[in-house]
Amino acid sequence: MAILVTGGLGYIGSHTAVELMRAGKEIVVLDNLYNCKKSSYSRIKALTGRDFPFYECDIRDRKGLEEIFAKEKIDCVIHFAGLKAVGESVQKPLEYFDNNVNGTLVLLDVMKRCGCKKIVFSSSATVYGVENKSPLTEDMKVGGVTNPYGRTKYMIECILQDLYKSDNEWSICLLRYFNPIGAHKSGTMGEDPNGLPNNLMPYITQVAIGKLDHLNVYGNDYDTPDGTGVRDYIHVVDLALGHVKAVEKAADESGLFIYNLGTGKGYSVLDVVNAFEKASGVKIKYEICPRRAGDLDTCYSDPSKARRELGWQAERGIVEMCEDSWRWQSNNPNGYPD
Repeated sequence: MAILVTGGLGYIGSHTAVELMRAGKEIVVLDNLYNCKKSSYSRIKALTGRDFPFYECDIRDRKGLEEIFAKEKIDCVIHFAGLKAVGESVQKPLEYFDNNVNGTLVLLDVMKRCGCKKIVFSSSATVYGVENKSPLTEDMKVGGVTNPYGRTKYMIECILQDLYKSDNEWSICLLRYFNPIGAHKSGTMGEDPNGLPNNLMPYITQVAIGKLDHLNVYGNDYDTPDGTGVRDYIHVVDLALGHVKAVEKAADESGLFIYNLGTGKGYSVLDVVNAFEKASGVKIKYEICPRRAGDLDTCYSDPSKARRELGWQAERGIVEMCEDSWRWQSNNPNGYPD
């Protein structure tokens, strides 16, 4: 039996595909190539020495999904596919709700009709909203989200929880990510955003190689040690390994399971800049800008539940995250080839 990985050629999906195959799992990958390049498919195969079925398909394409489930023996789904830019979601809320929420509904309906009742969902720490204080734990109230992207994650969590209440045969893992950075140690796989990066690390690396002039640091008057926002950064490979553990949990028992995937440590924007400068030997030019609406002083996880129940914990520190990010960007200054 195989694991269907939706969005499996994207940043997190591709790293998870590698770790799943290294763990001996059979995978099938689906991606519409909206926010990634097909060349990541060959990189995954090169790293693992294994081939796997790939389907260029949108999760809203019911007929396409039905054909995949009819052809492949799918036992479990890891659901990454979705639009993910906070700023863009404010400008295009209908597109985000259609793609993320409606697409998930189509996927779940096809799964149900095909008798596949195991899913690991790519959720986000954004569901905790702005009221909860760090460290964030899975039993805290969620839903106070401030943008359409976060709202789609919260809505999908609600849908999955209601689905489990209606049918306890389902095994559902909600994985709430914190801030994935880093890249594969080989330097052949990493984060390759379309257009201007939305996240801190690819912005830093593009400044380092000269594609961007400087980094904008939004606010230096937060209640943090250096005044810049503090976040929980996790290496993408550690995050990928968390999915391997979640799949094994879903295979073992039915239930609804919620886990934070983070390090439990907070690093400020300037901490990351300083760590990257040490790792790369490149000075990062930055400018202090006004705060962005909705940004928090501090946001980091309590990942102890995942350690207790999944036997998983993040092992790679901020220096390794920066070293691997720089190796990827310097080896691939223009990202993946078209």
